[in-house]
Amino acid sequence: MNTVSLSVQHLHQVFFHMALASLLAFIFAPILTDFLYKNRIGKRLREHGIDGKATPLFTKLHASKAGVPVMGGLLFWVTTAVLTVLFNLDRAETWLPLAVLVASGILGAIDDVLNVLGKGTNGGGLRFVYKLTFFALLAVGGAWWFYDKLGFNTIINPITISFAGHVLVHPTQIVLGWWYIPIFILVTIFFAFSMNQTDGLDGLAGGISAIACFFFVLIALTQGKIHLAIFCATLAGSLIAFLWFNINPARFMMGDTGSMVLGMTLPILAFLTKSVVVLPLILFIPFIEGLSTLIQIFSKKVFKRKVFLVAPIHHHFEALGWSEPKVVMRFWLIAAVGTSLAILLMLAS
Repeated sequence: MNTVSLSVQHLHQVFFHMALASLLAFIFAPILTDFLYKNRIGKRLREHGIDGKATPLFTKLHASKAGVPVMGGLLFWVTTAVLTVLFNLDRAETWLPLAVLVASGILGAIDDVLNVLGKGTNGGGLRFVYKLTFFALLAVGGAWWFYDKLGFNTIINPITISFAGHVLVHPTQIVLGWWYIPIFILVTIFFAFSMNQTDGLDGLAGGISAIACFFFVLIALTQGKIHLAIFCATLAGSLIAFLWFNINPARFMMGDTGSMVLGMTLPILAFLTKSVVVLPLILFIPFIEGLSTLIQIFSKKVFKRKVFLVAPIHHHFEALGWSEPKVVMRFWLIAAVGTSLAILLMLAS
């Protein structure tokens, strides 16, 4: 009975913080929108890709987005940070994701401001190499914290496969030792880069991230990490409010201050819940988006030809004639299926 009561109490806390975050973000949204429009904090459309080459097709497809306010990501990460500091600080579970969230949010805001002012590389903000350096430094710091302070050096293989009543594959621990550090760094940097690429259509990155947050809420609860579950619920709630204003046609875009936060924080949550093995399923769309961009760059440099009409891959489907809402809705469905499979595999262990 006590266990059941405790579980109900924890669920109450989780959903209370989710609802509170949504409410506060909804209240904050009109104030932020008014500020962004009054000060003309609008996006400058990029005309060059990561490789420095001109992107005429991308520019044509997204000409209507020029001038749409950016920095909408402030809505969800500031809300999450404030509520966590006030009600949910815990050294073991929320200090690290909170620090990553705030640090990446601030750097992303700097990048957005430079973009709006027309400064930086081609007037488009920070150079990619600077962003990559920041991702790497943050990843190294996180890897050291996990390995040295928290003592993490294993990854759980959550897959249990059975046939005709016989278990064929048992869940096992993969002990990585110091290899945990480079794997942590590579995974974190890749998904930070991938989420930045995913944020190209109204509602795409926000919707996928909200779905991922629900996964982390559930897994954190099953592991007894209540503070972490509340943190994930707070981020999910504030993302729901953000999506209300970001769905096509968007009132504002999240900008790098939002995509950097999601790209760095979500992998940290995966390592904290030891669900990094299924991270490519949880963030299947960013995983594919990142791969498509790398494949495109490699093919253009080595073979002097493009694999996709436009990269990342969501722009390829736009170029094929899919409407923006159709791409986003279908990618949301794929994300939901991938996350469902990840939940099934985690709970099976």
